[in-house]
Amino acid sequence: MSIMMFSGVSITGISAAVPIKVVDNLSLGGGLFSDQEIHNTVATTGIRYRRVADPGICASDLAVAAAESLFEEMGLDRSSIDYIIFMSQTPDYRQPATAALIQNRLGLRKDIGALDINMACSGYIYGLSTAYSFCNSKGIDRVLLLVGETLSKIVSKDDRATSLLFGDGAAATLIEKTTRESGSAFSLNTDGSRYDVLLIKGGGYRYPSSPSTLEKKLFSDGSVRSMENLYMDGIEVFNFTMNEVPRDVRKLLAECALSVDSLDYLVFHQANKIITDFIVKKLKLQSSKVPYCLDRFGNTSAVSIPLTLVSELKNELQSGALELVLSGFGGGLSWATAYVSTDNVCVAGVIEV
Repeated sequence: MSIMMFSGVSITGISAAVPIKVVDNLSLGGGLFSDQEIHNTVATTGIRYRRVADPGICASDLAVAAAESLFEEMGLDRSSIDYIIFMSQTPDYRQPATAALIQNRLGLRKDIGALDINMACSGYIYGLSTAYSFCNSKGIDRVLLLVGETLSKIVSKDDRATSLLFGDGAAATLIEKTTRESGSAFSLNTDGSRYDVLLIKGGGYRYPSSPSTLEKKLFSDGSVRSMENLYMDGIEVFNFTMNEVPRDVRKLLAECALSVDSLDYLVFHQANKIITDFIVKKLKLQSSKVPYCLDRFGNTSAVSIPLTLVSELKNELQSGALELVLSGFGGGLSWATAYVSTDNVCVAGVIEV
């Protein structure tokens, strides 16, 4: 795909919300994992703590909380929002779109568009590029991008590949037309031939919910999961990431005539530490330019990039201009890279729900 480029559109506000419940992975030894296996997994993935939503909390609840926090912090007139996008793999219902429910809950105008996007770990970049595109149109000045996930609801607690990785959370990002000539660029990519590397096979319309899709099965590695739980081939995900992500970052930087040295920060999807560390090594990046938050929140899928921005770069975003590269990769398989410049972004911080 050609690089999408924009000017006169910027991120002006961002916030995040996470569940109040904290799970310490080191406390989970003695069952599916031995104590030594738990310690080894935490050391290699970098994921010590995860936030897990209560059964009654949906991704939309976290997203609404993040949006309300952002509105309050910015003193924003919510009638000024012209479009709302909700990015999630865990919507409230199959029908209708969750964005419509959020429009009502936030008390937004009725004469605005409300759109759901179903993407995985590259979803924030896909959503951001969509928001920039809308905001680049005549008649749309402000777009609210909400990203929310409660992956704890779709991961088997007895799956050795996934049970210690995923956390829940949400983020709200305000994108709007600006008078400054701020440049941005996006590279979006997809390889659907490898769809089965990250897959929830049952519960859709190819394999509708039934006793067989809900049946828990024991696998050779000792994992127990159903067809309606997330399956992940960790080795294939790692190989895909190492092959595609560094190449895409280099491509985007070349198209924008930028160098790694000219960037302030590179924010990668928080899959696990070993993946990000390999990307850092392959691109020869300064580790000080690559922030992490997965040690405290886990892999929150598409939420992980904005959550990292809010939790790790709040002061930097608020205090002046930054040149950022954002990179997401995961289910689809899909991967996406963005270059964005920001200036005095309002950051509401991370709230607990």
